[in-house]
Amino acid sequence: MATASVAFKSREDHRKQLELEEARKAGLAPAEVDEDGKEINPHIPQYMSSAPWYLNAERPSLKHQRKWKSDPNYTKSWYDRGAKIFQAEKYRKGACENCGAMTHDAKSCMERPRKKGAKWTNMHIAPDEKIETFELDYDGKRDRWNGYDASTYARVIERYEARDEARRKYLKEQQLKKLEEKNSKNEGEGEGEGEGGEISDEEDDDDALKVDEAKVDESKQMDFAKVEKRVRTTGGGSTGTVRNLRIREDTAKYLLNLDVNSAYYDPKTRSMREDPLPDADPNEKFYEGDNQYRMSGQALEFKHLNIHAWEAFDKGQDIHMQAAPSQAELLFKNYKVIKEKLKSKTKDTIMEKYGNAATEEEIPMELLLGQSERQVEYDRAGRIIKGMETSLPKSKYEEDVFINNHTTVWGSWWKDHQWGYKCCKQTIRNSYCTGASGIEAAEAATDLMKSNIARKASSEVPIFFALPSFLILVHISSDWTANLNADAPAPAQEKKHVTWGTDVPEDLVLDEKLLTEALKKEEERRREEKDERKRKYNVRWNDEVTAEEMEAYRMKRVHHDDPMKDFLN
Repeated sequence: MATASVAFKSREDHRKQLELEEARKAGLAPAEVDEDGKEINPHIPQYMSSAPWYLNAERPSLKHQRKWKSDPNYTKSWYDRGAKIFQAEKYRKGACENCGAMTHDAKSCMERPRKKGAKWTNMHIAPDEKIETFELDYDGKRDRWNGYDASTYARVIERYEARDEARRKYLKEQQLKKLEEKNSKNEGEGEGEGEGGEISDEEDDDDALKVDEAKVDESKQMDFAKVEKRVRTTGGGSTGTVRNLRIREDTAKYLLNLDVNSAYYDPKTRSMREDPLPDADPNEKFYEGDNQYRMSGQALEFKHLNIHAWEAFDKGQDIHMQAAPSQAELLFKNYKVIKEKLKSKTKDTIMEKYGNAATEEEIPMELLLGQSERQVEYDRAGRIIKGMETSLPKSKYEEDVFINNHTTVWGSWWKDHQWGYKCCKQTIRNSYCTGASGIEAAEAATDLMKSNIARKASSEVPIFFALPSFLILVHISSDWTANLNADAPAPAQEKKHVTWGTDVPEDLVLDEKLLTEALKKEEERRREEKDERKRKYNVRWNDEVTAEEMEAYRMKRVHHDDPMKDFLN
């Protein structure tokens, strides 16, 4: 048998251990505490409280006796049938092609097959189903009633009650039919029979119309009113009244609501805390549960008295509610009086120190009546001219702080989309103030720059150079134009082909022979592009493009936007 690994103890230690266990059993010593802080019952045998050696238990515990496997949740929850999670508006990749839900594919779809699925129409996307997983044990997997909704059994009861009602109605119709047949027979036989025969026929009719007492509706028998029943006596049948036994008694609290999940009734204390009929009209029910009495009357005061006794006992005062109730009640009264005095004293101290602005200061008349004697002048636009000068709002930033010898604040000057100082008109935040001299120097520099620009603009002469592709406007000074000789060579122009992305000049003359050869070469090049296998390897390529070759390329080029391009070939 597996036993716990017990360290070696001397005889004296073993004797002390036995004495400690006996003291714990007698209640003289506190019980042993496990790892979770729970007390261990000292009457549990050692072979049950000691853990096996292979668990390596360092402290005493009862975890090895508890169920270590996690309980499955099949008894607490079940599949939420028909629950939906998310309703998408557009089709998502990987969703069902028929309805558009992500929780199943097209083969498992339970909707009707659509003419065009949600994948193509992108409309009427079905919501995603709620998928749940449960960890069931052996019995849970084989429980045929697992997940059964007991509320559905009410339909079975309704069906059987309807069947019984139909059976009673059918039996009554049969009895009435038999009675009619008897009446018709009696009328056919004649009226020559004696008086005794008539009495016997009437008794037979009464017996035929009697309904079995066992089939009487139970609701009529359970009624508090009188119940009329057939009392059979030796002298003949007679009808009497039998009173119900509960006619002068209230309905028992545990019979008000027979639902198992309703308010709990404790048979030992005969208490029912909650209201058994919470949905009923409060004006019609006479019992609302025991909790309504716990917070009414002197029950709340008694509760505060108990709490005060517990708190006073914890703080070292000799008080006990059950041992000396009068003393506890007297101390509670004294405690309330002292508490009120301290509260009023604290309030008076605060009022003396800070005052009471709510009661001492009177409300101004302009607030009460909405009028004042202040004279305010307005202009035609409705703006205030005089009489009510509005105070500027205080900013959260530092105000009137002058740095670096400035006499105005940063931001008092604005020019050319830049902030600056108004005293020196500088736009640099950390600059040192230069005063009026700095303003004069800045203005002189600005005037000098404007005069230089004007003088330079007046001394320049525009000269045009004509190039084959475009015109260049060059500004040349008048001093250089005076020294320019007529016999000087023309300035070197940059060589630029007119065929590369520029407009063709009007005076351009093309050679017809060179143009014909260029057209042939362009046709050969296009044929080679169609079949590159026939192109030879000794191809000589010239990177210079002449005007004739460019014209041939433009003539042979196909414009894809041209509506007549299909008729060219």
